[in-house]
Amino acid sequence: MAMSTETEDLNLALSEQCRVLMAVKTLDSDLDLAYHLQMQEAMDASIALQPSSSRCSSQQPQPDDIVSSPEDNVLDVAATLMLQDAERFVQELEDRERSEAEMRKMLEDLDRRIHDQKFAAYILNIPEEEWKVHGDNYNSPYRSDASSSSSSSSSSTVLVDAECFRLYSKGLVSEESVRDMKVTVAGAGVAICDPTDNLMLEVRKNLESFVDGQVVTNEVAELEALIEGLNKAFSLNLKRLTFFCDHYMLYQYVTGRVAPQQSKVATLVNQVAGLQRKFTYCNPSLVARNDIKFAFKSARDAIISQITWPEETSNGKTLKETCVICCEDIDVDKMFSVDGCLHRYCFACMKQHAEVKLLNGMVVKCPHEGCKSEVSIDSCGKFLAPKLVEVLSQRMKESSIPITEKVYCPRPKCSALMSKSEVLQHTKTTHVAAAEYGFRKCLKCHYFFCINCKAPWHFNMTCDDYKRSTPYSHSEDAKLKSLAESKHWSQCVKCNNLVELAEGCYHITCRCGYEFCYTCGAEWKKKKATCSCPIWDERNIIRR
Repeated sequence: MAMSTETEDLNLALSEQCRVLMAVKTLDSDLDLAYHLQMQEAMDASIALQPSSSRCSSQQPQPDDIVSSPEDNVLDVAATLMLQDAERFVQELEDRERSEAEMRKMLEDLDRRIHDQKFAAYILNIPEEEWKVHGDNYNSPYRSDASSSSSSSSSSTVLVDAECFRLYSKGLVSEESVRDMKVTVAGAGVAICDPTDNLMLEVRKNLESFVDGQVVTNEVAELEALIEGLNKAFSLNLKRLTFFCDHYMLYQYVTGRVAPQQSKVATLVNQVAGLQRKFTYCNPSLVARNDIKFAFKSARDAIISQITWPEETSNGKTLKETCVICCEDIDVDKMFSVDGCLHRYCFACMKQHAEVKLLNGMVVKCPHEGCKSEVSIDSCGKFLAPKLVEVLSQRMKESSIPITEKVYCPRPKCSALMSKSEVLQHTKTTHVAAAEYGFRKCLKCHYFFCINCKAPWHFNMTCDDYKRSTPYSHSEDAKLKSLAESKHWSQCVKCNNLVELAEGCYHITCRCGYEFCYTCGAEWKKKKATCSCPIWDERNIIRR
């Protein structure tokens, strides 16, 4: 109500100022017209006194020929600027009033949602028998009496004041490429969530990357992001808050366990402590990078906004960004952002990077040096062909399953990769005794096979009996066996993986972790052989 009165008073003052300025402008115009009339009369009188010859030779100046001096427009310019400033101030005041109204509405909606969640949890705990009898009598209106009264906004969000909200903040300092230049930029991201981690407010802010001629540190950026988040939470009139950070030293500073050495950092830490005291409850929590949620993305967006620039093209104005791999200026729409780290590269460079990794049987990770973020399968469809996306999906699954847990469908046309635990659970849905007898059902083609010998399921027959009756269920198995014997390959008795000794000793450590002798296959225990075979051969040790 006070804001509306203030706006009305300002509008009245603005109208009065406009009226005065128009009156002054009109008076100035009248004085200017009178001056021009006097000049015209003086010229006419002067011409009348001249001889007729000189009168004909001279031209009579017209009023339109009189050029006004620059000072004549000063009043117009000043009036225009004053009016623009006043209108801008009124607009800002109205915007702030609308923003505060939206904020009050958001808090009231949040308060109602908390009320509904509490009532829903209460209903879930009611016994089934009691609900059947008295279920229609349970109700909990959302303060219908309070909504009709003229209570203040602070008293209408009682539930909000009692809840503890969650603040995520992230500050980043990054060296980026802008055309042929290397620039250092900094950005902050803030996310405020309700107690159930639903996003309420998301903020990004550009930070100064240089202070006193020096590049700001990550600690300073993190603290500035936290201060921005605490200020936003306080402006929302939140009382209880837990703020999360993934920076270890920042957590040590704000908890008072470590005293900052730099004066700039110490000043910011004191500012954080002062903001904490404004809340009823405000404590920090140290989490991993993946738990920072929306704040990390907002901080990266703040950095990206500083390294893009508009450029006119045949399709209109577009935003450009420099790819740090090929150093080409690329449309922002054709830049790929890696999930997790949000490093950005053009589609062409990411396509080549992914193809090389897949060709070498490796999982595709972020090309940034030292970054271990894996490229998600869903996002690869932007630059990879569908078949390559399927290969990547297979690679991701292979890397996620331990060697000892991997099992492939023995049917040649399927060969689907599964883990032993998931194929067992799948088989148990139709055959409860699967774990006891050892038969399994492929998740993809539903083919039944033996988990022990990896052959088609042999009912009422042991694995040894089946191997004797059917030495090679597929012709390819016979060819592989013949090749292994001719090349003197050895086979791991634990995972059945074939191993070729290229060089070195006969002590083999399989990819599943099993250690054995390459010559006879006997197990090695505690780094010692259990057989009498030679440990090495000079031909495999010394290169000529």
